[in-house]
Amino acid sequence: MNRSFAESTARERVTHLLDADTFHEILGPAERVVSPHLALLGVPSAFDDGVVIGSGLLDGQAILVAAQEGEFMGGGVGEVHGAKLVGLFKRALVVQPAAVIVLAESGGVRLHEANAGLIAVSEVMRALLDVRAQGVPVIMLIGGANGCFGGMGLIARCADHVVMSDIGRLAMSGPEVIESSNGVEEFDSRDRALVWRTTGGKHRYLTGDCDVLVEDDVAQFRAAAMGLLGQSLPLSLASMEAEHALLASRLSRYGDCRDALDIWQRSGVAEPLRVADMEAGQMPVLKALNPKELA
Repeated sequence: MNRSFAESTARERVTHLLDADTFHEILGPAERVVSPHLALLGVPSAFDDGVVIGSGLLDGQAILVAAQEGEFMGGGVGEVHGAKLVGLFKRALVVQPAAVIVLAESGGVRLHEANAGLIAVSEVMRALLDVRAQGVPVIMLIGGANGCFGGMGLIARCADHVVMSDIGRLAMSGPEVIESSNGVEEFDSRDRALVWRTTGGKHRYLTGDCDVLVEDDVAQFRAAAMGLLGQSLPLSLASMEAEHALLASRLSRYGDCRDALDIWQRSGVAEPLRVADMEAGQMPVLKALNPKELA
């Protein structure tokens, strides 16, 4: 039976991602570790501050896992939320799991906590990279209704691997943020087709920002994560320079494009208008047949 990743809560996603009855939560509901800032502002808090962390087994291998709850403040990262993620990564340095898996769903920094949230994002990025430097792979799973934006988008691209569903979204700035900053002529956040073409899983897969594209099904996310266990990528000056070169090349080739359709067409996709209607399983074939390099 298909279980929608997008429609599941953070705990449901973790439960069905891991081997049955293996999840052990760290700082669970009884601990009530919550933001110290929200109460001062008269804003309701959540008993887990919007993120579930813990350990478990995936395909019989020990992993650490975190899942953001998009229903609480859009999965926003505040001081405690970020500290829980940092603590999980620091634990990985000690226990050396087969992977740290983050089920990301976040609009970015929690505005109520302002600089505390910004600092938290930078601390999470540093802790993630420390884990990668030890050879422990970090895998991001993105398929929640709120997408993965802002600081969390930056964190996701620091990981070894990104898995997305075809309805998942990943970007630095959310559509509403771009429209507010630069006007509707620059980006119309109400144009949902445009938003999904620009930030959605299919575009991210075609451009190389996503390694595996799946349908909106927890079982498919589980299978993809199992296939990436133990597969760490080199984290070195050479690999960073190669990434910078790739991004510079992408900007040179597509920097004047106004729409993902323009990018797909320029890169040789024969019928770009058909991409939106394609199944996730058809995308690897499209990418393999593409005459020009997208990523």
